[in-house]
Amino acid sequence: MLSAQHEVFYEVAKQKSFSKAAEQMYISQPAISKHIKQLEFVYKTKLFDRRGMYIELTPAGELLFERLKEVKRIQEQTLFDITSLSNALEAEGVLKLGASTTVALYILPKVLSVFHEQHPNISISLLNRNTEIVLDALLNKEINLGIIEEKGQLTNVSYLPFITDEVIAVCSCQSIWTKKRNYQVKDLYQMPLAIRERGSGTLAVLKKSLEKHKIQLNDLNIKVRLGGTEALKNFLIESDCLGFLPRRSVIKELKYGELKQLNFDGLSIVRNFYFIQRKGEISNLNKLLIKTAQSVYHK
Repeated sequence: MLSAQHEVFYEVAKQKSFSKAAEQMYISQPAISKHIKQLEFVYKTKLFDRRGMYIELTPAGELLFERLKEVKRIQEQTLFDITSLSNALEAEGVLKLGASTTVALYILPKVLSVFHEQHPNISISLLNRNTEIVLDALLNKEINLGIIEEKGQLTNVSYLPFITDEVIAVCSCQSIWTKKRNYQVKDLYQMPLAIRERGSGTLAVLKKSLEKHKIQLNDLNIKVRLGGTEALKNFLIESDCLGFLPRRSVIKELKYGELKQLNFDGLSIVRNFYFIQRKGEISNLNKLLIKTAQSVYHK
């Protein structure tokens, strides 16, 4: 088990702030400072450089932070492995999961509900960000398992196929573009577009699909870039712009007529979702979540 001083150091390094760490740990800021001073006395070196309102890790602090990430991962993994030996259903642990927006909002809720019902003693932490941020969080050991769009090329990450998803063109039911349901891909040049932010998996697969038709995204009439599926969806309902969203995210809006789907001849946008883990690491807890997810969606 990590000492109290190491736990405090880890939180300060993670938050990059003494005050934020104090808030997260429900202890006073002077107590935080005392723990850090004790640890610096043990290691006989400074762990943080204080620059006015900000703090930075020293080289020694960076080394300690990286080592503690690994120690915490092993500690949490060991807790699960040992407690599951006698009774798998009573196993304890911490599942640190990250997922891109579409997965977190429209795919994972059903999976996590089943998982929590089967394993109530396992705490679940979910990071909901775009694909790039989830991947960075995995590499920085902030999460131990991720689900993202499309398979990357990183050699230090393992990719396991999960499910497929379709991205479709939609606009408000009041939009002038609903006068037709079928368009040519070249008609996109005439339409005002609202799209996701850079780093979004939905945006990446849209860009890739358009390039197959020799269309560059930046050549189109982009009016708005919005962070998050829900923000984009709600904007489209109230605007005259066209947008591209995962079908799973607009099922209700299509059903009740708030949004209409438009078809573009030859434009099919299908993407794959993958589980991602750091290559070479074996986690029985990760395997358990993956097995649950596959059972829910691959019945």
